[in-house]
Amino acid sequence: MKILFVSLGCDKNLVDSEVMLGLLRDRGHEITNDEAQAEIIVVNTCSFIHDAREESVQTVLEMAELKKNGVCRLLIVSGCLAEKYRDEILEELPEVDAVVGPTAYDTICEVIDKSLEGERVQSFESADRLPLVKTRRVLTTGGYSSYLKISEGCDKHCTYCIIPKLRGNYRSVPMDYVLEDARNLAASGVKEINIVAQETTTWGKDIYGEKRLHVLLKELCKVEGIQWIRLLYCYPEEITDELIEVIRTEPKICHYLDMPIQHSSDAILKRMGRRTSRGELETVIGKLRRSIPDITLRTTLITGFPGETESDHADLKSFIQKMEFDRLGVFTYSPEEGTPAERMEGQITEELKSSRRDELMLLQQHVSAKKTAAMVGRTLEVLVEGRIPEEGVYVGRTYRDAPEVDGYIFLNAEEEIISGDFVTVKVTGADEYDLTGDVIYEFTE
Repeated sequence: MKILFVSLGCDKNLVDSEVMLGLLRDRGHEITNDEAQAEIIVVNTCSFIHDAREESVQTVLEMAELKKNGVCRLLIVSGCLAEKYRDEILEELPEVDAVVGPTAYDTICEVIDKSLEGERVQSFESADRLPLVKTRRVLTTGGYSSYLKISEGCDKHCTYCIIPKLRGNYRSVPMDYVLEDARNLAASGVKEINIVAQETTTWGKDIYGEKRLHVLLKELCKVEGIQWIRLLYCYPEEITDELIEVIRTEPKICHYLDMPIQHSSDAILKRMGRRTSRGELETVIGKLRRSIPDITLRTTLITGFPGETESDHADLKSFIQKMEFDRLGVFTYSPEEGTPAERMEGQITEELKSSRRDELMLLQQHVSAKKTAAMVGRTLEVLVEGRIPEEGVYVGRTYRDAPEVDGYIFLNAEEEIISGDFVTVKVTGADEYDLTGDVIYEFTE
């Protein structure tokens, strides 16, 4: 049958969607992007924060309307929203034929079979189950860049986060599964893999009794065809000397680290249930920059957390100015049902949250402009992602830019370039977030 798949939320969710697409393809179903032709619609939802939940609900409602007026026979809701509201979805939306939890996505084919027989299906497993599937994923990210999920769940239990309740405690994907996935990606033409998980840095601890991300990275570097390996979601307190050394010495690993820290004020970090202090954050950042001078550091912050004072906000502003992160994003705190932070005193108005976020982002804009200006004159390797015909330029990313969340470099080239090619570029200009450059050609007599 023709199946339309809508994947919402994070890149970890996207990997789950691609696995489900692979299972459906292997079963003989046809994947379509045409809503008018879709006989089955699957919406893989997110429920991490309020805005993501609203987007998921709205998308399900739109697909339900499509089912009522089109050729669609089945509407299936999977992912975190399905986990959190499994009964409510079936009770309030008669158009939905099945709900599938985030640890049961490997049952999607059986769910469809039962639904086609007229059964309204709920497919859920323990939050601590780890689906292990060796099917080749159907890539949805352009063919040359992809995400590689190495674990599921989280043990941190930060006071604002619902993930451990929805996706369980931390479980590492065994190395042989990770490596087979990476080899399949390379065989499909992928050149860049982005390592993702709720937290990547404790990979292997539940299997081997110790953190072995550095060992896994060395094995991934042996996969032929992969040219860039990028690390995302590295908690600062779990970054080891061994990990720093493998990033420094392995040529395939981008000198880039995504390190979510959420805040700098010791009082707020404690209320968040985080396991670092400002001093410890400054120490690990200093160590990374001394060991890998050209490393690009990305982080995310939460502003407006319950009890955040003007003094806490000032601390965060001074931290941004002192640390000078290459990449930084700021989210306003979103109270999530069932979390300790939702019940805390000192909840802050949405207006003040937004005001503080804008202040922080303006500070970071100045930092970012300084950082990009320093790149002018440098020669960098660039992964080309496409061409903008109306402007006559190509667009790509350097090692400093993770897909979808960071900046771009816009290229002038004398010859045609294929998306997915790596080219050498001299940086000629910069604004607050993006670069411009010229492709360098080496001619030999």
